[in-house]
Amino acid sequence: MSQERIGDPAGNFVSISVLIAFAVVLVAAYVLAYTRFGRNVYAVGGNAQSALLMGLPVARTRIAVYTISGLCSAIGGILLSFYTLSGAPLIAVGMELDVIAAVVIGGTVLTGGSGYVFGTVLGVLVLGVIQTLITFDGSLNSWWTKIVIGGLLFAFILLQRLIGIRFK
Repeated sequence: MSQERIGDPAGNFVSISVLIAFAVVLVAAYVLAYTRFGRNVYAVGGNAQSALLMGLPVARTRIAVYTISGLCSAIGGILLSFYTLSGAPLIAVGMELDVIAAVVIGGTVLTGGSGYVFGTVLGVLVLGVIQTLITFDGSLNSWWTKIVIGGLLFAFILLQRLIGIRFK
């Protein structure tokens, strides 16, 4: 299944992993934008205490978010196994910074309550382009990707802070 490709006779193709990831993104965007659960997630992420005072099920929402996060992590692990054709347990160690950077670059505020799924997808694409450019340059060490990602993360967090202070 990991090597199956869906394509046309001209040689253009899409792997099944891309279709699965695309489906997960669409479901997540729909749930967050158009359901009561999505509004609860944004409310609890913005301020759990005020969400509790509004009568929202904060504990149930948090448990559901952690459950969905675990499911998405499992799906991500399966897709990474498809990509690498290996089931090595340490293959994604150290990618935590990349994940946080993609989410922050995509526009999600670290303090919660604001962010979009498609913004995170855009952040992933930006990081992928940066990593590809540094890798294929050839003259730079691969550690420069971590340095550039860390710098971008710092810049975006600083920008979020400045915007947050300005609007208070």
